[in-house]
Amino acid sequence: MSTYVLTVSCTSSRGIVAALSGYLAGQGCNIVDSSQFDDLGTGQFFMRISFISEEGVSREQLEHGLKPIAEKFKMHTEFYDDTQRMKVLLMVSRFGHCLNDLLYRWKIGALPIDIVGVVSNHFDYQKVVVNHDIPFHHIKVTKENKPEAEARLLDVVNQTGTELIVLARYMQVLSDQLCKQMSGRIINIHHSFLPSFKGA
Repeated sequence: MSTYVLTVSCTSSRGIVAALSGYLAGQGCNIVDSSQFDDLGTGQFFMRISFISEEGVSREQLEHGLKPIAEKFKMHTEFYDDTQRMKVLLMVSRFGHCLNDLLYRWKIGALPIDIVGVVSNHFDYQKVVVNHDIPFHHIKVTKENKPEAEARLLDVVNQTGTELIVLARYMQVLSDQLCKQMSGRIINIHHSFLPSFKGA
């Protein structure tokens, strides 16, 4: 039996949840976790379903069979194999509480990801990162070199096969261009009350 994750986004309308859950049940799948969100401001619907394919239906078969439903609701859908760890790049500046928490959870197996590297605009946590056998990348950022610094960051992303960037109290404002290039692949785990506390 294989475990998969299905993510869905589309315009909100009646019947989406019923269609998806009914489809998966019909394919011999058992839903083990499900969460959804309706953005009332934009009218967009988002859903994440974790399920077990109990009758051996493959990811490819599931993707193909879902097409009529996806077309009906104009869905953007993605299937993920839950056994494959996501490649994650962490970014930090001079305060390490978020980074240390992530590294601890990763080390004890509570965070099932592959940390492919840590990027920082300072050297404060280089030793901590290297002691975890994780590559450390120092990328200095100033007003003058920001485009070059972000180009270097994208090089690291491409070289490491990064699927997700986690800003762990990274105290630089990312450019609109970078955010567009990495749309849907960056999360900020440290809140930023602007303009007093600049973050993502």
